[in-house]
Amino acid sequence: MQRWVLHVDMDAFYASVEQLTRPTLRGRPVLVGGVSGRGVVAGASYQARAFGAHSAMPMHQAKKLVGFGAVVITPRGRVYSAASRRVFEVIRRHAGIIEQLSIDEAFMEPPELVGATPDEVRDWAENLRSEVKAETGLPCSIGAGSGKQYAKIGSGEAKPDGVYVIPVERQREMLDPLPVRKLWGIGPVAEAKLHQLGVDTIADFAAMTEAEVRISLGSTVGVALWRLARGHDDRPVAPRAVAKQISTEHTYPKDLTTVAEVDEAIDRAAAGAHRRLLADGRGARTVTVKLKMADFRTESRSQSLPYTTDEKATLVAVAHNLARYPDEVGPIRLVGVSFSGLEHARQNVLFPELDQRITVPEPDADYEVGVRGSTNEPPVLTVTEPAPESRWKATEDVHHPEYGHGWVQGAGHGIVSVRFETRTTDRGRTRNFDENDPSLCSADPLDSLDWDDWFASREDCGDG
Repeated sequence: MQRWVLHVDMDAFYASVEQLTRPTLRGRPVLVGGVSGRGVVAGASYQARAFGAHSAMPMHQAKKLVGFGAVVITPRGRVYSAASRRVFEVIRRHAGIIEQLSIDEAFMEPPELVGATPDEVRDWAENLRSEVKAETGLPCSIGAGSGKQYAKIGSGEAKPDGVYVIPVERQREMLDPLPVRKLWGIGPVAEAKLHQLGVDTIADFAAMTEAEVRISLGSTVGVALWRLARGHDDRPVAPRAVAKQISTEHTYPKDLTTVAEVDEAIDRAAAGAHRRLLADGRGARTVTVKLKMADFRTESRSQSLPYTTDEKATLVAVAHNLARYPDEVGPIRLVGVSFSGLEHARQNVLFPELDQRITVPEPDADYEVGVRGSTNEPPVLTVTEPAPESRWKATEDVHHPEYGHGWVQGAGHGIVSVRFETRTTDRGRTRNFDENDPSLCSADPLDSLDWDDWFASREDCGDG
């Protein structure tokens, strides 16, 4: 019987959610991401992509490509998380078990489609897209094929807002001419190696011998990718495995050059990872500190405890003892802390304070005298751009008792401009207020979705 695997991918998810909840942004080139000097694009609307902007691009570069029409939005994680939960709630109702890959994409293998014709699969997928759009207002694309690889390629071909079915008899015809990078799992490093061998398309890759693949890409991952290129993909659709690692990292707008700055960055990253650890419900045995230097070198150092714990003081102390500083590695632009070796069973130890001591190296250079060896209070770490003139931040959610929910369109010189609109309104009007107007207050970003009934039955759906 014909097997059908489908891959659903939300179209420009972050930007689509912003355009859904803020009607003024519909049809505009929206860039979602960090606004600092080193901010990156987390999501770009299709209007922005038309200018060449895309995810993971430095924000300053994306804004330059799009020009003055670019609308830069600070990410609202809780809103995206809630929207994702509702989207996949709809999908699970129709598809049953899904394998969710991220906040905006998943595989599914609906039992009712076993043995179906391509036209029947296309109709089923179109109906699912319509259901998602009707209930959430968000667009998605769906690809279908005999395995995950074909489904993933199909959803890429379906974008934006469409369905693309790859019949078994046309798999080779459609797959072979595609660039080898289109093969799911081929990254830039593997692509470069293959190009050096004259392998440019998936057909070229499939034509290699297994021995050649083992030599060039390795006997495990390389051979698995080669088999996918040859059309062999029997991987099951199953719920994702439990996370093996919990981490938090931050890129800073200015290089960290002192011990005090690095120490505070480690505290910040460790605190974020610890919050996620507590939410996960497990303890950790291994702590890893990741540093990325100004020249983009990356270094990771790990230490394992003889027991599993969720005690913050212990985990933070281990992170500090793993730290390296600018006098050793140069200016630092990113600091991350991760916890692994996760287990539900946690052990009590007799003297936890022994693992909570932080060892501070002695000053070993003139540079460090007054820095690492200083007896003064460490300076406060600045992690954002200089404070704006106004207390209101651009794109912040606000509420007014007369005009309702809105978002800050601009602020400065004692005036804040707010556009009042939500998912269920038309394009809102902009009104100006004194920045200290007591009637204007910060609001819950989730209110912009206007999903009160849905939230009422799912108390935790706003978390994320």
